[in-house]
Amino acid sequence: MVKEFQHNEWALILGGSSGLGLATAKKLAKHGLNIVIVHRNRRSEMPQIEKEFSIIQQQGVALLDFNEDAFKLASRTEIIDKIITKLGDIGKVKVMVHSVAKGNLKPMVAYDKPTLKNDDFHLTLDAMAFSLFDWTKALFDVDLFAEDSRIISFTSEGNSKPWPNYAAVSAAKTALEAITRNIALEFAPFGIKANCIQAGVTDTASLRAIPGSEKIKEHTLLRSPFKRLTTPEDVANVVYLLCKDEAKWINGCIIPVDGGERLS
Repeated sequence: MVKEFQHNEWALILGGSSGLGLATAKKLAKHGLNIVIVHRNRRSEMPQIEKEFSIIQQQGVALLDFNEDAFKLASRTEIIDKIITKLGDIGKVKVMVHSVAKGNLKPMVAYDKPTLKNDDFHLTLDAMAFSLFDWTKALFDVDLFAEDSRIISFTSEGNSKPWPNYAAVSAAKTALEAITRNIALEFAPFGIKANCIQAGVTDTASLRAIPGSEKIKEHTLLRSPFKRLTTPEDVANVVYLLCKDEAKWINGCIIPVDGGERLS
């Protein structure tokens, strides 16, 4: 595998212990990017996660991982301080990937289960949308971004199509896209490009947490021109493409990566 990135360049992945984030970490590591992963997992989950992380290290790159709450100011500040220490004077963040899945999946109306409240929207938007800006600004303020850097986040077709139990996440995805566009505009003078990938339906833990996910998968298989679901690796491949020099003029876009699923 060709190592395309400089030895002092890093990818910071928020939510990189599973799903799209982990697949992205593995793909970028294969091409020579050092990896920082911020995740939040239970102790019982760590043996399997550590096996996945060892695969990344086998690519000959450096790996830092922080099992911390990425959304608390104190935790974010402490993590960034440790990153600065590790990267030293020459290390820079080439790409930041926002792969956060923390939200409330509740119905608006129900008689036999909890329903959405105002606080549920706040928690979901803070984690899945506003944190993109929080981390971007925090890294920018301490001059951690490379001269040509990329910010990539993940949205879904739920940004425009209503799904039962998905209202809070749908609102967060819409906000995430709006924040991405403004980052693309306002941080462009500093060499930062921001784009959002609209992934097709992917069989991850996040999808399986959605009530009725089996029906979503069945419907997607009927819609897809290729009669299969999107895989985490499909999405990771496009993240990698967006990190290449040839993609430096792509900025402020919502990019579908679904094999044409959205066409029908």
